[in-house]
Amino acid sequence: MGAVEDEESLAAFLRTVNVGDVLTGTVAEVTQSQTTVLLDAFTSDPIGIIGPLDRSWRSEPLEVGGRVSGEVIAVDLRERQVRLSRSATENPQLWAYLKALRPGQRLAGTVAAIERFGVFVDLDDGPDHPVFPGVGFITMPELSWRRFEDPSEVVSVGEHVTCEFLVFDTYNGEARLSLRATRPDPFQQFARRVHVGQILHGSVTKVVPIGVFIRVADGIEGLVHVSELAATTVEASGDVVQVGDEVTVIITEIDVQRRRLALSRRQAPEKAWDLPSPAPGNPRDPAG
Repeated sequence: MGAVEDEESLAAFLRTVNVGDVLTGTVAEVTQSQTTVLLDAFTSDPIGIIGPLDRSWRSEPLEVGGRVSGEVIAVDLRERQVRLSRSATENPQLWAYLKALRPGQRLAGTVAAIERFGVFVDLDDGPDHPVFPGVGFITMPELSWRRFEDPSEVVSVGEHVTCEFLVFDTYNGEARLSLRATRPDPFQQFARRVHVGQILHGSVTKVVPIGVFIRVADGIEGLVHVSELAATTVEASGDVVQVGDEVTVIITEIDVQRRRLALSRRQAPEKAWDLPSPAPGNPRDPAG
């Protein structure tokens, strides 16, 4: 009966906790992955959790038995945990700025650093970040609608950019941004001009085990599955075509929501395989 009462007591407490609350407690355990905290407001179990990046950006170590305060960044009802951020209480100006932002808001700033995992942006009206080169951060997928290998193909350090705010990343204390959201999506425009069954001409950009990618218009690539490369069975995509080859394909599916274009070389009329690409401006050419 006691266990049931404890569960009910914990559930009742969690319902009173809100994101943004500041809670205090005593450190119960410190591991590489997290720090557990016995909260002053609930002393039955150490339900407070401070993640590795939420401990402190000032490199002050946490020790068992030590006192700590942190801002609530998440309440996990299923796991019966309260996620806390110690860095939030140490950087009130930064947190206040980030919490005031709204999804869809346009923010301007200067590209401060380019990394293989994304781009840091020093926002014009934002405070300094105590750890990172900028408060704004653009992940690789949010840089451009077009495929690229290196973020430096899209932006350069020192460039002034305008982005759309997506979400407040409480784990890193940064504003997640989207550069591509401020620019037209070429796939949506392309999808309005073509239809399933339409013949297209393009060049092979990438050969992978499941098939090949074909560029059929500026910024638009579709996948020809290996089963759709030829009339006969194909063991490897590279046995049929290579990067740079010009091919004729037919559209088999247009998935606007997932921005995916499925193509078939096998279903394209054989007499069209060697036809020249349509001249610019030809209504059959979606790039025209």
